[in-house]
Formats: sequence, C-alpha cells, structure tokens
Amino acid sequence: MTMLQLINILHEAGCSLVVKTRTGEVTTYDKKGVRDLVWLLDHEPQRLRGASVADKVIGKAAAGLIVQGGVAEVYADVMSRLALSLLDDAGIPYRYGELVERIVIPEGDGRCPLERIVAGAKSAEEVETLLRQHFEAMQNKQDYTNTK
Repeated sequence: MTMLQLINILHEAGCSLVVKTRTGEVTTYDKKGVRDLVWLLDHEPQRLRGASVADKVIGKAAAGLIVQGGVAEVYADVMSRLALSLLDDAGIPYRYGELVERIVIPEGDGRCPLERIVAGAKSAEEVETLLRQHFEAMQNKQDYTNTK
C-alpha cells in the first residue's frame, strides 16, 4: 500500500491517523492531538517502528513522538515548520498538504497548547519528556479533582 493510499484512507475514513506497519498492516485512529501516538509508544511501539504514517496535523509535539517511535515516512494534511527540523534531523522523509508557521487550535486564536509546551525542546527525546511530564501533571490534577 502506497502513501497515497494511506492519505486516501485518512480522508475517506474521517480518522485522524493512519499507520501502515512494516508488515503492511493498516490501522486507523481517531483521538485528538497526540493521544494515539502516545498510546502506540506505550502499548504497541512495534507498530510505529519502520511504519508509514498519515496524520491530519503534525506539529512539533507529534513530530517528536513520530521520531521517537522510529517511523520511516510521514504525511500530514497540515504540518508546522517547527516539525520539519525534528523530522529532518531523524532523516524521516515527509510530505504535507499545507505548511504553516504554527498549529492553531480550532476553538481559539492561539497556538496549540502542546506546541507551547514543547516550544523550547531541542530534540525529539526532549519533546517526549516534556509531553509526558505535562500529561502526568494533568492526570494528577484530574485525580485530585475527582477525589474531592
């Protein structure tokens, strides 16, 4: 299956992420943001290693996770300029439908919160660390709120 076919699945299935493993198995995902990439890194990292990925939106946060997962090639409908250096440094070929300065959340007029969190990261490893710290803090906050 070619990258063009993965892009067609991305659009026709209305999902947010399509992953084709090295063995050719194709799976689709539909969570917002980078949740599916984090889940894959934690539970099925072999799906990402050497995979072809088509995603709706790839900013610096998603690019860092893609690099950490060992993805072989990537496409995004929308890609931020901040993602390019991480992908370039890892030697991951990429294509995009639209290149933007920054990822903006649809519900607001500001930069995506994940982009702000990883703005200072110099490497994919640092991106992953900053994201995991953020998610852990959010989980702890939610756990605290739920115990009141």
